Amino acid sequence: MDRYRGEVMKIVIVGAGKLGMSVAKALLGGDHSVTIVDTDENLLQKISSQIDVMTINGNAKEIKILKQLDIDSYDFLITTTGNDEANIVIASFAKRLGCSKVVARIRDPEHMQQINFIKESMGIDHIVNPDQGITVEIYKYLAEKYTLSNGIFSSGKVSLVEFSVDRYPRLIGKSMREIPKILPNMLVVAISKNGKVIIPHGDEVIEDEDFVYVIGEKAPILSLNAKVHERGKYTDLQKVMIIGGGKTGFYLAEMLSEFGAAVKIIEMNKKRCHYLSTHLEDVMILHGDATDLTLLEEENLDMMDAVVTVTGFDEDNLLLALTAKQHGIEDVIAKVSRTSYAEIISRMGIDMALNPLDITTSNILHFVLGSQKILSSHLIEGQAELMEIIATPHMSILDTPICELELHEGIIIAAIHRGSDVIIPNGDTEIHEDDRIILLSLLRDRAITETLLKDTGKLGFLKR
Repeated sequence: MDRYRGEVMKIVIVGAGKLGMSVAKALLGGDHSVTIVDTDENLLQKISSQIDVMTINGNAKEIKILKQLDIDSYDFLITTTGNDEANIVIASFAKRLGCSKVVARIRDPEHMQQINFIKESMGIDHIVNPDQGITVEIYKYLAEKYTLSNGIFSSGKVSLVEFSVDRYPRLIGKSMREIPKILPNMLVVAISKNGKVIIPHGDEVIEDEDFVYVIGEKAPILSLNAKVHERGKYTDLQKVMIIGGGKTGFYLAEMLSEFGAAVKIIEMNKKRCHYLSTHLEDVMILHGDATDLTLLEEENLDMMDAVVTVTGFDEDNLLLALTAKQHGIEDVIAKVSRTSYAEIISRMGIDMALNPLDITTSNILHFVLGSQKILSSHLIEGQAELMEIIATPHMSILDTPICELELHEGIIIAAIHRGSDVIIPNGDTEIHEDDRIILLSLLRDRAITETLLKDTGKLGFLKR
């Protein structure tokens, strides 16, 4: 049975920080009932004046607060405070008091080593770890370059192929309007330009060094893949420098070391260096300030295959990533939490910038809304996502030409399954009830996506 399909869900979010607010705004886009609990009364007053949520000032670790909420009437509790232990306790209490499903943010490596025991013993349904989430995306980029063994992702009769445009030079200099002549019955659904994923529309031109994502029926995509896929190219990752030894740096070093790469971490905090050296095997830990170019040169920056900047400061991460790129490093990745830096990043020439907030919000929404994606948990460069959605009877997007839907620039309808047919849509294509829509959305626009696709008659459109 589809979970909560066709119903307005009652959801309580504990913690009014960046993650809690990001999830709340996305859920409100789908018209769900959201309550926010936090100990900061001034912050709650500010939130109440900005968005339509109920707020409770109090500590959710106190059972009386949960009982005052009538927590047993809620479909979900999501606890996103900055304290792992508090999140575990709150989620466990809520579950014992009758909340249907509970989600907890847990970050510490010590907890992650015994996460299954914590989930089972505490009754927690789902765990999110922002550091582990971003680590997985960085690892996939470095170790796999987002290309699996055959370079193809498929769902039913629809497939997606991803490749560097220099593998198919006919696309260079061509606008989206010209693509159908070159790739009939296929659609370029995303382009990665200098580390920034965009959804291309109309006059957008493919440029040299772009990375493109093309969707279509399986047969033509397989044929295209045979021309563009580079077998064995991405197995030679040997030396990686990670700047920042926090939780993300820890998880990434662990994964890359197991992969077989020689990993070097530079960390400013001496106490943290000691922790890393006693908890990581076969990883070189260096105590120092990575903004000191002399240090980077002494540590053979120029010889690295990849550099990843994951300090706690966006500005440092961007500066260090730019420095690495200027030294000719092939793969440079930066962790950047501020969405306002998106335009700056696209002009810097770094290969990839990831926002842990976007990735974690998406993870939570998948669990709560029960969305079903083509690519399983695979995101496009950690910035966009393909989803397969059932067109329910009261969606506002039904029976209207796509060109008249006024889709947000961060959203594209990539393909439609209608019965046994696959439709690669154009501006005149209409969506009908029970179609399976394959949609690509930028993670930062998830709230807009929810608003667009909400069922105005029976809310809750995503099918598990």
